[in-house]
Amino acid sequence: MTHPLIPELRRARVVPVVRTSTAALAATACAWLREAGMGILEITLTIPDAVPLIRELAAEPGLLIGAGTVPDARAAEACLAAGAKFLVTPWTDPEVIRIARAADACAMPGAMTPTEIRAALAAGADVVKIFPASSAGGPAHIKAVKAVFPEAVFCPTGGVDATNAPDYLAAGAAFVGIGGKLVDEHRIKAGDRAAIEKAARDALGLMQA
Repeated sequence: MTHPLIPELRRARVVPVVRTSTAALAATACAWLREAGMGILEITLTIPDAVPLIRELAAEPGLLIGAGTVPDARAAEACLAAGAKFLVTPWTDPEVIRIARAADACAMPGAMTPTEIRAALAAGADVVKIFPASSAGGPAHIKAVKAVFPEAVFCPTGGVDATNAPDYLAAGAAFVGIGGKLVDEHRIKAGDRAAIEKAARDALGLMQA
C-alpha cells in the first residue's frame, strides 16, 4: 500500500536536504527556501539541536517536515514526537522503519545495491533512498535498479542538483533529494539570500519540467 505522503513528494519532485553546522544556519536556510516556495524540508540530525528545530518547523502551517540521517530507534522516536512526518536514513535499519510505520510516518531508508534495496523493501520501506547516488552510477544506476524493482519508489540523493535532477527523474526516480547544491552553507553565512533563493527556484522549475 502506497504511503499517503508519496503523491505529495512526487508532485514536489525535490526534497531539500538541510545539513548545516548550526541550527541557526539551518533555520535561516529553511526560511529562505520556504519564501522561495519550498514547503517540504528534510532536517538532518547531524545539525546540533536538530530535534527542537524540527519541532519549531513542524508547528508552522503549510510545511511538511522530515528528519534525515536518523541514526537509531531512539532518535526516530524523538523526531516523530517533534512532528516529523518522514524519516530518512543513509542505511537500512529495520527498527527505524518499524517505528516510522507504527506512527504512520513515511519510512525512507538508504540503499545502493540490489541486495540492499531488496532488504529495505522487505523491512517495510515506503521509499528507498539511493545514496550516494552520484558515486553509485548516477541516473544510469537508477534506470538499472528500476528495471529490477519496477514498483519501488526511489529517491536518489548525493550529488544531485537542479541540472542533473531531470536525468534522475527520467531514469525512474520518483523524486530527488538535493542538499549541498541547494543549501550552500558558505552562501548562508555570507547572507547571500538571493543565491539560495535562485537555487530554490531552479529546483522548483523541475516541477514544471
